[in-house]
Amino acid sequence: MAFQLSPGVNISEVDLTTVVPSVATTIGGLAGAFTWGPANEITIISNETQLVDRFGKPDANTFQTFFTAANFLSYGSDLRIVRSIGATAKNATANSNTTTILIENETDYQQNHSSNGTSAFHAKWAGAVGNSIRVEMADSSSYSGWTSYKAEFDSAPATSTYASQRGASNDELHIIVIDVTGAISGTANTVIEKFGYVSKASDAKNSDGTSNYYKDVLNSRSKYVWWAGHLAANWGTAGAVSYTTFATAYASTFTGGIDATPVAANTNTAYAKFANPDAVDVSLLMAGATTGTTIPNYLIALAETRKDCMVFVSPEQDDVVNNSGSESTTVITTAGTYTKSSYAVMDSGYKYQYDKYNDVYRWVPLNGDIAGLCVRTDNERDPWFSPAGLNRGVIKNVVRLAWNPTKAERDELYKAGVNSVVTFPGEGTILYGDKTLLNRPSAFDRINVRRLFIVLEKSITKAARSSLFEFNDEFTRAAFVNIVEPFLRDVQGRRGIYDYRVVADTTNNTAEVIDQNQFVGDIYIKPARSINFIQLNFTAVRTGVAFEEIVGRV
Repeated sequence: MAFQLSPGVNISEVDLTTVVPSVATTIGGLAGAFTWGPANEITIISNETQLVDRFGKPDANTFQTFFTAANFLSYGSDLRIVRSIGATAKNATANSNTTTILIENETDYQQNHSSNGTSAFHAKWAGAVGNSIRVEMADSSSYSGWTSYKAEFDSAPATSTYASQRGASNDELHIIVIDVTGAISGTANTVIEKFGYVSKASDAKNSDGTSNYYKDVLNSRSKYVWWAGHLAANWGTAGAVSYTTFATAYASTFTGGIDATPVAANTNTAYAKFANPDAVDVSLLMAGATTGTTIPNYLIALAETRKDCMVFVSPEQDDVVNNSGSESTTVITTAGTYTKSSYAVMDSGYKYQYDKYNDVYRWVPLNGDIAGLCVRTDNERDPWFSPAGLNRGVIKNVVRLAWNPTKAERDELYKAGVNSVVTFPGEGTILYGDKTLLNRPSAFDRINVRRLFIVLEKSITKAARSSLFEFNDEFTRAAFVNIVEPFLRDVQGRRGIYDYRVVADTTNNTAEVIDQNQFVGDIYIKPARSINFIQLNFTAVRTGVAFEEIVGRV
């Protein structure tokens, strides 16, 4: 306790209630091409409706990334997405501005594009979808001639109460955002947003104290438009101002938006947003559709560095689609090009599924589903259970597989670390293997064992932080053991491990270790193993033979 200078009672508390915390195991991560949305920035998505709202509907260039995400979300509800864009991508702009720019995300806008520019507005995100946007505005002078959209508002814009109290006038605006071609809403000339009675005054406030300044309103509430510049010199000022008004309503259809398909380097730049485990929590990284080794091997290296997540990859589409008779050989060849790691999982192909947004069928890689099966496993059991088989390995939304491996082909694939996905009549389409891409015999060549150790290491590491800066003495070592053992006992009770031992004493915390300001905790684990092979022996016996004579008494 602290030294006291005079008699008295001092109270102190010692907190010995530290426990091993639960850790997230169902968070997905994906980077790739989308038609809309912020780029090179992590966005959290919970369901397919939100996916469409934030990143747009799929098209011929983006459907594989979109449906990898959508398929994962059919099993879980926690996906981190980073949109990847090519180097020539541009945002559409108003006023037929020929000086188009790229605004990657909100941070980029705030840091580089939020000052008054040569255009009135920019499309919120890069891509040709932005060319469907049209903005119209009317104020007190132009509203009467604004025949197209007057009915969208109850009355004409005039002078707000806030402006009137400060001696200003003519500050109010009505703003309409229109989907001209239907690229966003599906129907041409649909009003997709409207903002009524917003103000030209920079200090304008609503009755609840929030900003009513039209720039702030658009930037914070619009899903389609950034403010880029004022249309009159005294807009955006404060005080007793008579704001300049329009003679006729303002109208501008955006132009200059450019799609640019990302190359592998662009996608890896997007995946790099997941690199820091202290900043981003992610458990299941999906590669989506890939060609070559650049993206898969980058992701595997990232997972090997983080050591708290797994990577899910599929073969290339040409390996299994329209490659009849050569699928097994080609898939095994592709598997041989991927980095061998217990943090990586490879499936056997692609599935055919319906694209309701375009009324066509698409070939989509299975790695989003395989990651999704891990989510299902976590929700129904625990991460240390296998995601394969009839109980937890049934895959959704399959019209047919590009290739349905035979038993002989499955044997060859399994030796190469590839997990077959198989359709069995009457039973569905099943993940029929639970190997990792580790190429040597080890407990870690199974998905459930690698995920078990990720949970143990991640959880116990967090708990061990409470020992930092304490003394390496018997008290601290005992406290560490008392934190870890109940956690492992619980995992054992939930069938994750067969046995365990925790050692933190003078045998591994020697005087030399203590003098180096270190602490050593040795944790020995016997992981539970999934059944991969079942042998059933049927024996016919004569009627007069007692079973005990053959198998013995129980």
